[in-house]
Amino acid sequence: MKKILKLTENPSKNFFLIAGPCLIEDELSTFKIGETLKKICDNLDIPLILKGSFFKANRTKISSFSGIGDLKALKILNKVGKNLNIPTLTDVHETSDMKFVPEYVDIIQIPAFLCRQTKLIQSAAETNKIINIKKGQFMSSESIKFAIEKVLKSGNKNVMVTERGTLFGYNDLIVDFRGINVMKKLAPTIIDITHSIQKPNQLDGITSGDPESIETIAKAGIVAGVDGIFCETHYDLKKAKSDRSSMLNLNKIEKMLINLTKIRQCINKLN
Repeated sequence: MKKILKLTENPSKNFFLIAGPCLIEDELSTFKIGETLKKICDNLDIPLILKGSFFKANRTKISSFSGIGDLKALKILNKVGKNLNIPTLTDVHETSDMKFVPEYVDIIQIPAFLCRQTKLIQSAAETNKIINIKKGQFMSSESIKFAIEKVLKSGNKNVMVTERGTLFGYNDLIVDFRGINVMKKLAPTIIDITHSIQKPNQLDGITSGDPESIETIAKAGIVAGVDGIFCETHYDLKKAKSDRSSMLNLNKIEKMLINLTKIRQCINKLN
């Protein structure tokens, strides 16, 4: 597990990538997305972590799609990760999830809205898996240190933190890049370039987004010095069952990563 946290020590000094579908929909689509990402990342020397939610507990509408079945989804994610030889990540929502989730993934993620849930964080930390905490939309960069402390004081040193935007009014998010440096002093820091461009709580009950801003957020994050990039993607956004308006189309991933790698190389030379 610790080798995953050492992605920040990659000899190429490149960022690492956490990417995949918002929600595990089926085996075929997960393999297709995973294989494409692995090929691109291998060519660009970008360490890859495959992500996918096994269940979406946070839905605006009761009718919103939330999953294909917990174990079915986890088994697919685990199978794809093992076949492609890449680590996997999923998010948890209840302490009871820790009875079965750790068997299938390498990294456990604490969702942004749950980053103050002490028992959830502690039970996740006690699995000794790497923990990725999404910074809440309602929190300052400084205050995330208390969530990190809950992991550390549970005896787990393997913790990362992810910026995913701050609520701006009721229906928009904004990224304060000043916080990247603050969080980097606390733990390896990632920027979520897809959830950060969301426009939540729309009147129709469906979260929208501004996908044209995804690469801009990513470039700014690299310049700010993030260790990793978090990106949700799908090869057919119209058919995606979750967050289709805020994901990046899979066919645009390679060009963006090439651009980000070039920026990172320039920064490395300056340093």
